[in-house]
Amino acid sequence: MSIHVKLQLGYHDFALDLDLQLPGRGVTALYGHSGSGKTTCLRCIAGLEKAGRGRIQVNDEVWQDSQRKLFVPPHKRSLGYVFQEASLFTHLSVQANLEFGLRRIPRARRRVDMAQATELLGIGHLLQRHPQHLSGGERQRIGIARALLTSPRLLLMDEPLAALDSKRKSEILPYLERLHDELDIPVLYVSHSQDEVARLADHIVLLSDGRALASGPIGETLARLDLPLALGDDAGVVVEGQVSHYDEAYQLLALQLPGSELNIRVAHGPVALGKSLRFKVQARDVSLSLQASEHSSILNRLPVTVSDEIPADNAAHVLVRLDAAGTPLLARITRYSRDQLKLHPGQRLWAQIKAVAVLA
Repeated sequence: MSIHVKLQLGYHDFALDLDLQLPGRGVTALYGHSGSGKTTCLRCIAGLEKAGRGRIQVNDEVWQDSQRKLFVPPHKRSLGYVFQEASLFTHLSVQANLEFGLRRIPRARRRVDMAQATELLGIGHLLQRHPQHLSGGERQRIGIARALLTSPRLLLMDEPLAALDSKRKSEILPYLERLHDELDIPVLYVSHSQDEVARLADHIVLLSDGRALASGPIGETLARLDLPLALGDDAGVVVEGQVSHYDEAYQLLALQLPGSELNIRVAHGPVALGKSLRFKVQARDVSLSLQASEHSSILNRLPVTVSDEIPADNAAHVLVRLDAAGTPLLARITRYSRDQLKLHPGQRLWAQIKAVAVLA
C-alpha cells in the first residue's frame, strides 16, 4: 500500500515540483514554512487544482495521469478534506451536517458509520446543537467526523488546528491520536507546527519553495543534522518507547527505548505496562556530562556516543547528534561547553534529561 504523488505546477512567482512515494497507512505530515507548497500539494491531490504534469495514485486508484490525459474530478475521488475552518452549514443541526456527508456514500460502500464517527470524536452529546452554539474545537471535530463519514480512501487535513487557541488545540489533539490508532485510513496532514507533527505523524515530508528537502520516517528525519529542522528552537527527536514500569507514588512512567535496555523516565499519568508511547525530547533540554552524576534532580542519565556536530542558528551554540544504544538524540549546547568537554565523534559520555522536560 502506497501513495504516489508526482506534480509539476507553475505560477508566475512559484513552482511546485514533487515526486513522492508515501506510505499508504498512518499519518504523513507535509511540513514547512508558509509558502513552501503544502496546501498547493494537498489541493492538487484533492483535484481542486490541476497540475500541468502529474500522476497521483492512492493505493490502487489513479486520480491523475497527465500522460494518459486522465483527471478524476474532486467529487469522484474517494477522499475527505478537513480545512482550517470547519465550514459547517449553520442552518442545520450537527446531526444533519453529519448526515450530509454520510449521504454522499451508498450504503454498501460505507466503511465508517454515524455511531463510530461520533464516538471517535466524542461528539454524541452535540448532535442536536447548531454550529453557532459550538466552540471552535467542537466545530472542527464535527468537520472531521463529517469527512470520515464519506468513508474516504485518504483523509486530507490542511492545518486543522491553526485557527484554534492553545487550549482548544490541546482538547482536539487526543481525538486526532485516536483516529491514528483506531482507523485504517491514511492521512496527509499539513502543518507548520513541529510539536503537532511530532505528536501525530509517522512519516514527514519537509517542503521548501515547492520542493521536498526530505521525506522519511519521523524519528529518523527529525534527528538529521543536514536539515533545517535541527536548527529551530523546537528541534528534537521523537521516540516510540514501551512502558516498562509505573511509579504511582511519584507519577513517573519508565519507557524502554526501542531495541535496548535503556529506560527514560517521564512525568505522566498511569499507562498500561507494555503499551507503546511516543515521546519527544527537545535538543535544548539535553545536557552533557563526562560522568554520570547520581546526586542531581535530573532523573534521566543515558550513556551516549557522539555521532556528529554542526553549528546552530545561534553563533554561541552547537548542535550535537548522539547515539543512545541505537536511538538518536540531539543536544543544543554552547560552543564553550563543547570545548570544555572536548567533544569529538566516537566520544562516550552521558546525556542528562529532566523527566519534566520529556513531552509524552
